[in-house]
Amino acid sequence: MIKAVIHQEPYVTHISSESNSLIADEPLELGGKNLGMNPTELLASSLAACTCITLRMYASRKQWDVKSIETHIEIINQESSANTLFERQITLIGEIDQVQQERLLDMANHCPVHKILTRSITINTSINDGDNKKI
Repeated sequence: MIKAVIHQEPYVTHISSESNSLIADEPLELGGKNLGMNPTELLASSLAACTCITLRMYASRKQWDVKSIETHIEIINQESSANTLFERQITLIGEIDQVQQERLLDMANHCPVHKILTRSITINTSINDGDNKKI
């Protein structure tokens, strides 16, 4: 479970899990203090990190000589349609052949965050009072 808390200071948001924490914020030009990534950047970072981790696990299991994996994500909101485009570019450094590259590209599409983002998503939302009772 992830918890996000914002108080009166725009727009510094403290995000925590059971064992980790980080800060999200908006850039200065939007009234934030730029103390952390904005929410869209956090979404893109989830896909980038998951891609890198999935490919590292696979390459290590196969004992392939992959020294470095770098993933760049750009989220493009297509205002003229209901579609949002994620542009993902992966750079692989190491001694890998074309067949291995193709297999790693296929594996990128199997990372858990990729799977979540490409399925239909439902978000159930409720509001609780200060005592965590549903209103």
